[in-house]
Amino acid sequence: MTEMQKLYLLVPLAPLAGAVIAGLFGWAIGRRAAHVVTILGMVVCLVASFLVYRDVMAGNLFNGPVYTWLVSGNIRFEIGFLIDPLSATMMMVVSFVSLMVHIYTIGYMAGDPGYQRFFSYISLFTFSMLMLVMSNNFLQLFFGWEAVGLVSYLLIGFWYNRPTAIYANLKAFLVNRVGDFGFLLGIALILMYFGTLDYAAVFANAGRLAGNSIELFPGVEWSLITVICILLFIGAMGKSAQFPLHVWLPDSMEGPTPISALIHAATMVTAGIFMVARMSPLFELSETALSFVLIIGAITAFFMALIATVQYDIKRVVAYSTLSQLGYMTMALGASAYSAAIFHLFTHAFFKAVLFLGAGSVIIAMHHQQDMRKMGGLAKYMPITYLTVLIGAIANAGLPPFAGFFSKETIVEALRYATVPGAGFAYVLAVAGVFVGAFYSFRLVFYAFHGKERFADPQHPDVKAADAEAAAAGHHDDHGHDEHDDHHGEAHKPHESPAVVWMPLVLLAIPSVCAGWFIGSFVYGDYFGSAITVNPAHTAMAVMAQNFNGVFAMMGHALGTLPFWLAVAGAGTAWFLYILRPELPAKLRRKWGVVVTILMEKYGLDRFNDWFFAGGARALGTGLWKGGDVALIDNVMVNGSARLVGWVAAVVRHVQSGYIYHYAFAMIIGLLLLLTLAYSR
Repeated sequence: MTEMQKLYLLVPLAPLAGAVIAGLFGWAIGRRAAHVVTILGMVVCLVASFLVYRDVMAGNLFNGPVYTWLVSGNIRFEIGFLIDPLSATMMMVVSFVSLMVHIYTIGYMAGDPGYQRFFSYISLFTFSMLMLVMSNNFLQLFFGWEAVGLVSYLLIGFWYNRPTAIYANLKAFLVNRVGDFGFLLGIALILMYFGTLDYAAVFANAGRLAGNSIELFPGVEWSLITVICILLFIGAMGKSAQFPLHVWLPDSMEGPTPISALIHAATMVTAGIFMVARMSPLFELSETALSFVLIIGAITAFFMALIATVQYDIKRVVAYSTLSQLGYMTMALGASAYSAAIFHLFTHAFFKAVLFLGAGSVIIAMHHQQDMRKMGGLAKYMPITYLTVLIGAIANAGLPPFAGFFSKETIVEALRYATVPGAGFAYVLAVAGVFVGAFYSFRLVFYAFHGKERFADPQHPDVKAADAEAAAAGHHDDHGHDEHDDHHGEAHKPHESPAVVWMPLVLLAIPSVCAGWFIGSFVYGDYFGSAITVNPAHTAMAVMAQNFNGVFAMMGHALGTLPFWLAVAGAGTAWFLYILRPELPAKLRRKWGVVVTILMEKYGLDRFNDWFFAGGARALGTGLWKGGDVALIDNVMVNGSARLVGWVAAVVRHVQSGYIYHYAFAMIIGLLLLLTLAYSR
């Protein structure tokens, strides 16, 4: 094993070692040692990832097994690494954001009784994601895929004494099982037809099997590659929260804020985006699969953004923003703009982590209050948090020169030039989503950080409405660790979070500003090399590359485009409603009550799922219990057989009289019957 291969192993094993030490021995080593060992593991991981990235950029790629787990016939089940520009980029993003979240957690979870356990979980989560992105075969991909799902279950339900947290983690687990079932079927088809789980072998033979078809239903033939790609994408719909398997993500806000940032910025939800980009040699062979991906992404991007505009919970606004941004990435994948999708994943990881961690900083200052109706005027109390959240919001809105502008603008333009069926529909929703995205981003900033200090005025209409709503729903503000309140000085007076909280915000805000400036080499150069395959017939990115003249030219060109002015209009609308005329939003909500109700009810999908799937499962279970267990098994098979034996015994006991002459008479009758039968033949 070479020195560089040892470095590959160090990347995932360093956070795993930290997770094991903090998880198994946290009770013995104490709180401080638990965060020291896990953060040290992440520092080692980040440094190793940087060295690997530098080596890859120098042209040194690696694809090979590390460990053979099982051999069955001619099929080898292996653990192996594929180190190329795509995986190296993901390693850098995951390790950097995870390190920032680890440091932030020291301040956010201070005083929580599960402190060591939480550090163990987030390190284990990082290990799982790294194993996923570094894999060179479908077995290891599936291992990482399921591992991030398992650890997310533990993290979303971290405060296990709260029923809402238990409901949320169970919901996330079950919804992801739906997607993972399709994902597993796709991998099974690959093994069945390709005879291997190794990426390189599958991609090399994909063209040969492109003309094959299978019958899913008698007499109806489907392209083999199309079925495989759609099944794999169903897995991505679960992990990357695409409509209609998106319903778990907003509820996952029940977990602590650091894990909200880790799950929704750089790890779990981006796993599906990464997987589709990695599978580009397969997806490029199926126009149908690409069109399916494109439409699903368009629906998610626009309609989830609309829900964000009516949310009051500061974390849920950011959560629905994540859904929308994931929809943009998915649209880019469907348009064969894989480099644009990964570039948006790259920039989004920074500014979305800023928004989530910034929201957590506000929640700490507000004594775990998450309702924006009880905030306002926080900018002067929390200047650092305010500035970083503002940067994240501008980047999320897609305004230049911040990172989100370059990646989102590229995706919108790619949709404009795309030739995949459904691209026109996706382009319209993407452009409309630009306005909505800017509106909800600046709505959060203006509503929470500007205007009247509503937290100091319990008689303010917004505060009274929030209290009435909370009382009706039976909610309370306790998020499971009131010990934090002892660390924040003057009661009910918000102030800036400690340095251990705001320092990661500042470090993440820097790439939120400038990460987009690398678009030239990242998107239009040969950055990914052979890691991504694009069919020559899909010319959108090639046309855009010819017209790209640098970062400044791109910003200048944007000043005359519709998306830019829609983003400005969205920000301006938020300013008008929440700064200039703060009384208008309440009036508009009353006037547009039906629309607001639809959005607050999340289009009724949760109610439908509860009624149809959960209710249907309960009805089926009740039917099997009453009809199968009670009626058939208990009453017919168990009690019925007992009653039959009792009836037979009741009849037969009349024959057992105890008199010898009765028995003798029966013997004579029986003998006569036997003789009659014998002679009758």
